[in-house]
Amino acid sequence: MPAMSAQSAAKPLFIDTAASLNAFCQSIAGCTWLAMDTEFLRDKSYYPQFCLLQIAADGHVACIDPQALPDLGPLLDILYDPKVTKVLHAARQDMEIFHQRYGRLPAPVFDTQIAAPLLGYADQIGYAGLVQELLGKQLEKGHSRTDWSQRPLSADQLKYAADDVIYLARLYPELCNRLEALGRLDWLSSDFQALCDPALYENPPENAWMRLSGAFKLKGAALSVLQAVAAWRERTAQKENQPRGWVLKDDVLFDLARLQPKGMEQLQTLRAIGDRTLKRHGDELCALVRHAVAQPPQPLALKARSAPATPEREALLDVLGAVVRLLAERHTLNPAVVAGRKDLEALVAGEQNCKLREGWRHHLVGAELEALLRGEHDLRVVAGRLRLEPRPPG
Repeated sequence: MPAMSAQSAAKPLFIDTAASLNAFCQSIAGCTWLAMDTEFLRDKSYYPQFCLLQIAADGHVACIDPQALPDLGPLLDILYDPKVTKVLHAARQDMEIFHQRYGRLPAPVFDTQIAAPLLGYADQIGYAGLVQELLGKQLEKGHSRTDWSQRPLSADQLKYAADDVIYLARLYPELCNRLEALGRLDWLSSDFQALCDPALYENPPENAWMRLSGAFKLKGAALSVLQAVAAWRERTAQKENQPRGWVLKDDVLFDLARLQPKGMEQLQTLRAIGDRTLKRHGDELCALVRHAVAQPPQPLALKARSAPATPEREALLDVLGAVVRLLAERHTLNPAVVAGRKDLEALVAGEQNCKLREGWRHHLVGAELEALLRGEHDLRVVAGRLRLEPRPPG
């Protein structure tokens, strides 16, 4: 089990030179786990702008400036060491930075936000909320809107940033001890392994349309155009490192799909497209639309489209949801972390990449739901309570 080391009460180190980074890395060499967090901006860019990296390990705390030290030198050797567990809270955005900037993901990882619900805490609990509930410490919120790219950072800003790993380093052993006492620590392995899958952090332009609300309502040429212009926007945003909405807003993509402008005269009727975009990309967009209307939609659309809602199907999902709540209560788990309605829909549809078919969720709940769907289990009401039982043979 990880031992909880006392974190220094002194102000954290601010590291912006190679010499101080080397010294810090020497001081934490040999650690078996460390707490880490990042500060970044992305309101004006497609990719996150890496502004600060906080590390706590073996009683040492540092805020490292990746703007001054873009390659992070010897620290990367520690972060990519498979013998060192990296502890984070809500890890995906932090991991994305390393995938995008260095082309590799730190592993193994432990995400306290994923772990906490196995102890009955709320699904997707925030860091401050978990620190408050588990450690009884109320964190300051005064610098949550800080522009972390600006220098110099004040002592208060550095303390705020350091607190994100100081208390994370206290959460980790506490969570591990409680999970191990319940026999649940190993349940998390598949969830944490999934965080280290590079595919999670890649945005293939050809799949960009699938993130658009209402996309699956379109058919034929309209869907083909939407797929094409969404892919174009994604490629352009990536190439120019701009937010997607700066290239074209979502509603403009749908306008293009419905109007299907073949030339500039038609395209200019879309007022939401600015003059600068028309001048730079108008001809390209028209050519894209002309090509798309002659093509069938991506076959993936048919696979991704959800089954139509019917009273029978909705009733089945309600029943499965009741079973999830029943089994979650049996294990003192929050039902929301076990399975949501979309997970149940995926199970009913037979999708293989359904989380109810993997890891601890399959062991505790998914296998029971599959047996019920196969007719091997019965759902009964006994003394006013639901009971899930194997169906007697014969």
